Amino acid sequence: MAEEKSILAVFSDLEPAANAIEHLRSLGIHDDCMNIISGIPVTEAMLGRPSQWTNVPRIALGGAILGFLGAGFLVFVSPYLYPYPIQVSSQAFVPGPPSVVVLFEITMLGMLTSTFLGVFLDSLFPSYRPMKYVPEISDGKIAILVECAVPEEGKVTEKLRKMGAESVQLAEAQHL
Repeated sequence: MAEEKSILAVFSDLEPAANAIEHLRSLGIHDDCMNIISGIPVTEAMLGRPSQWTNVPRIALGGAILGFLGAGFLVFVSPYLYPYPIQVSSQAFVPGPPSVVVLFEITMLGMLTSTFLGVFLDSLFPSYRPMKYVPEISDGKIAILVECAVPEEGKVTEKLRKMGAESVQLAEAQHL
């Protein structure tokens, strides 16, 4: 397998970065070999990249189902666990309106908790391994990290400079 180099190009604005991604694709570099590093939220659509696949919606749905089942247990089963059930007038043993509130709130609690955990785990946070980063990103710049084979390094560097990169350098992993 050929040795790969990591090239880090810093752009001052979003549009030149998006144009550079298009030109890198024309050179035959796949989207999996490009990573966008930004201090501001940038969606895939803004850069013309394919949407990322994530498990967070499935995890949230699973949490909502577990929350609903837990709420169902609290609402419909727990009143019957008392040795001497308390009957209030002619009211049903499991009253409707309070049951709906408990079902909704605990379902949402399960969904929100599982969504938080899903995002936390899906983003591989926290990461203690060295990362490729340049301090200019914190000042609002956008960087493109390109993994390419050694023979293509010159073409990629030249193309990034032509597309308006402020700096193009070999990237080294460092502790943040």
